[in-house]
Amino acid sequence: MAGEARAHVLLDDLLRLRHRAKGFSFLPRQPVHSLLAGRHASRLRGRGLEFEELRPYYQGDDVRAIDWRATARLGEPQLRVYTEERDRQVILLVDQRLSMFFGSRRTMKAVVAAEASALAAWRVTSLGDRIGGIVFSEHGVDEIRPRARQAAIGPLFAAVVRHNQALRADDARPSDPTLLNTAIAKALRLLPHDGLLTLITDAAGADAETVRLVTEVMAHNDVLTIFVFDPLEARLPDIGRTVVAEGSHQIEFDSGASGLRAGFASSFSERRQAVENFSRRRAIPVLPLTTERDTTEQFRELLGRRMARSPAADRQASAM
Repeated sequence: MAGEARAHVLLDDLLRLRHRAKGFSFLPRQPVHSLLAGRHASRLRGRGLEFEELRPYYQGDDVRAIDWRATARLGEPQLRVYTEERDRQVILLVDQRLSMFFGSRRTMKAVVAAEASALAAWRVTSLGDRIGGIVFSEHGVDEIRPRARQAAIGPLFAAVVRHNQALRADDARPSDPTLLNTAIAKALRLLPHDGLLTLITDAAGADAETVRLVTEVMAHNDVLTIFVFDPLEARLPDIGRTVVAEGSHQIEFDSGASGLRAGFASSFSERRQAVENFSRRRAIPVLPLTTERDTTEQFRELLGRRMARSPAADRQASAM
């Protein structure tokens, strides 16, 4: 990792992102196109609808909303009226494992995940939904139960910062790939139905059990994956003999060896391909976030309403 990459976040960093959490929605009206998965279209359910009342049909109403049983009973067309549920549960699964403490450009993957969780939390609570989280690392797993408005933001951000600040290059703890499944299992218990689970991770350690758990979540909820990566993972540069460390272990290798660089790239490609294939089969939107660019700008590009058709639409999008 390069010395210029930002290694940690502060609580103030996450709080300041409140003013930048605009111009995107986690429940877009248009399909989310995953750049990771070949731009296939995926769609989130959106908030649920609650039945409010029956009323007479008026010219111009949507005929699909006509209640035909009530119409037959009352002798005139009746329309079923629904209101949008405003209290949806959104769980953010925030990966702060040692595998995320890596970055060659602007910042570490762990910092990108922290920033993404803050942007999501501010945006979700601004819409009136409940936010909760699972923040996990080799130091443990924190569970923040969903709360209304901004009541959960304090505990969520505190957990993210605590795990992030504990990340150290010389940490002697072995990395634990099984923590991803542990975290998803905990999230499953927090989301009974009609919620949204947002996975913010580099997908290290994803396996058949991960697939099973996510499939179980999707039986009654939506899933959105934010795949965090660093450009160096996809292409290891030729910089000669290099020493890398993980915890107390160090190894020297020749980065100029073509076989080594090919193997390094292949490992990342396989992990990315696994995420892509699973998301395509389950129609899960995948948002790839790189460490080399501003996180907010990437969110707006991937989730924002970039196809505004009029100045009024532009003004509406900028106010979101």
